[in-house]
Amino acid sequence: MQSSLRLARPGGAQAATYHHGVIDLRLVRENPELVRASQRARGADESLVDTLLAADAERRAAVKAADDLRGEQKAASQAVRGASKEERPAVLEKARTLAAAVKEAEEAERTADAALHAVHLRIPNVVHPDVPPGGEDDAVTLRTVGEVPTYDFEVKDHLQLGEALGAIDMERGAKVSGARFYFLTGPGALLEFALAQLAITRAVAAGFIPVVAPALVKPEAMEGTGFLGEHDEEVYRIERDDLYLVGTSEVALAGMHAREVLDLSAGPRRYAGWSSCFRREAGSYGKDTRGIIRVHWFDKVEMFSFCAPEEAEAEHRRLLQWEEEFLTALELPYRVVDIAAGDLGTSAARKFDIEAWFPSQGTYRELTSTSDCTTFQARRLQVRTRDADGKPQPAATLNGTLCAIARTIACLLEVHQQADGSVHVPAALRPWLGGHAVLTPGMSLAAVAGPAA
Repeated sequence: MQSSLRLARPGGAQAATYHHGVIDLRLVRENPELVRASQRARGADESLVDTLLAADAERRAAVKAADDLRGEQKAASQAVRGASKEERPAVLEKARTLAAAVKEAEEAERTADAALHAVHLRIPNVVHPDVPPGGEDDAVTLRTVGEVPTYDFEVKDHLQLGEALGAIDMERGAKVSGARFYFLTGPGALLEFALAQLAITRAVAAGFIPVVAPALVKPEAMEGTGFLGEHDEEVYRIERDDLYLVGTSEVALAGMHAREVLDLSAGPRRYAGWSSCFRREAGSYGKDTRGIIRVHWFDKVEMFSFCAPEEAEAEHRRLLQWEEEFLTALELPYRVVDIAAGDLGTSAARKFDIEAWFPSQGTYRELTSTSDCTTFQARRLQVRTRDADGKPQPAATLNGTLCAIARTIACLLEVHQQADGSVHVPAALRPWLGGHAVLTPGMSLAAVAGPAA
């Protein structure tokens, strides 16, 4: 990772690189048991905390040794200028010896810095104290909203419905790109545009700055947001150009302000980013392989906030509220889930998922999520703000999916299906679907794409 701070030395000497990273080293030094407890809750290796403390001590010792030698070298250099002719050879020899020692010490400093950085990157964010312990099956349902629909006909899944509507073509998607790719066609494509418009319109009304974000990013953006390391198998890499395809626009949005100091005195800075997203879905074979619920590519509208650390918890609740309001506008029944520590991912201190009802599966499935990453990502990316005294401090970052479009289309088709194969259109979407209240097989696309009546 290249995003790092070079510490200047007196007299223009250059130190080894100190990497801003991940969890706060001061927290680890002062309260290592808190970090160990977080590791235990995640089911992660708590011995890494002691490894980090040892690497930190070794680096600090290497820095002191190099500093001391540089001080001696400076004194020797000054002594050369004042030495007599008889003293000069010995003084020069001492200066040369010290120069070589400084070179070795600086190499030791760089080695210690690299070792510290490597272990630092292996420790995930410290979990919030209210996060339930355990893994994927230990998430806690906080509330359930809306009534699960009942049907007096045989329920179809979203692929059956989408194919009948001419909205989804998996067969040709696989022909062109392989498994878990698809075409959205006709009303499916129009649904995508309608959902994107609705999401962006609502986000802008809530104070978000709309952004069309790049889908290719540099390695430091991926590492800075915590998507490398244990997530390598999920990521598409373009080796020739050393670029990565993002799995979420969170990566690009977080990296927008890398190595910057943000003025957040007026409150959080919020972005609503649209991008295509790419995920290998490694290890998920056999899970939702039918249809467009779990695919390698999809488009998404992502909310992202930079705020002062003390505002992060309140901002997290606001992102969750906006997600709930969006799903309510789509007339989808859902439940809010507090994700357990072992299923959080590297960067999140706390994460809420919203799971919507899928009739064909008879269960709730994740549709959106929102994560409080505290200062974890900002430390890596060097995104700072100023505290009440004007001193620079790491900002907090938060993200929340407003609309993962393919999966939302799948849920809409299933929940709003009708006996004749048509699909009810929620009122909030109708302005972007020609004002139509129903999508029916064979209906005129010109009518659907036209202005609302």
